[in-house]
Amino acid sequence: MARNATNKLLNKAKSDKNDEFYTILADIERELTHYVKHFKKKTVFCNCDDPRKSNFFHYFSYNFAELGLKKLITTCYKNQDADLFSRHKVERAIYLEYTGDEGGNVPKYKDKDIKQLKGDGDFRSQECIELLKQSDIVVTNPPFSLFREYVSQLAAHKKKFLIVGSWNVITYIEVFKLIKENKLWIGVNSNRNFSGFIVPEHYPLSGTEARMENGQRVISTNTTCWFTNIDNKKRHEDLILFKNYNRKDYPKYDNYDAIEVSKTADIPIDYDGVMGVPVTFLDRYNPEQFEILGCNRGVDQDPNGVYGRGSYLNGKETFKRLFIRNKNPERPK
Repeated sequence: MARNATNKLLNKAKSDKNDEFYTILADIERELTHYVKHFKKKTVFCNCDDPRKSNFFHYFSYNFAELGLKKLITTCYKNQDADLFSRHKVERAIYLEYTGDEGGNVPKYKDKDIKQLKGDGDFRSQECIELLKQSDIVVTNPPFSLFREYVSQLAAHKKKFLIVGSWNVITYIEVFKLIKENKLWIGVNSNRNFSGFIVPEHYPLSGTEARMENGQRVISTNTTCWFTNIDNKKRHEDLILFKNYNRKDYPKYDNYDAIEVSKTADIPIDYDGVMGVPVTFLDRYNPEQFEILGCNRGVDQDPNGVYGRGSYLNGKETFKRLFIRNKNPERPK
């Protein structure tokens, strides 16, 4: 119940364009350990991060030599105060290009190394785009309210990325298109494997799961995950199936030639037709095992117009569903 309330808070933050949710270092460390080999000799760009306070900068600067990085670039939005929760009152922002330190693992930089941007540090500004062009991999927690534009920019510039987001964005046209084309997928840790966000004191937290960690206010969520286009071992693991199809347990939709599977664990091993599954199926999605065909939110998702009209059972609309097909169903014996 507490986490459901917090999820409403994240949705409200998106609609209100109130994006001060900061990622906990432990969550960054837990996810990044699965991608170490991909960072060697690469330039990493954290374009929503004040280097003086960002845990993303902390992680990459302290692990610069171990990862074999070429360069680390961080930019932030309208933030010139050494304060995690800047009120964004200054029009010009800052950035830092970090190339490591000789003779030690503790990052060293001086105030003079932190440069001023000409503009406000918005990731859509031309000077930030120029920095993006110099980078190989983007890793950050982008603004929830601008997630569509953020992902679209990464795709347009063909960048590798590892970013924090909400399950709710999966059916966005801009995001789902990439998922369907196997150009974006879920990272290793999500939901309750994601411990939460640091938030400022002015956030309304009535009814949410809030706690104090190291003097900082933290909220927990149950709809947070990592989105990436960097390969990881998990996405090649088969989902173990053990149930068999029958008409009673797997009814067909009123308006689709597809069956309803309300839990990912209940996907039948022997069904070769189309199935509607929860969006959280993506956490177990192996592209060698399944094919994603469409979703029930928005006809623009499907150029053939087959999906996107909402899915109904006995006249009642279901929750968000992805439509999938098993590539290798078990054949009747």
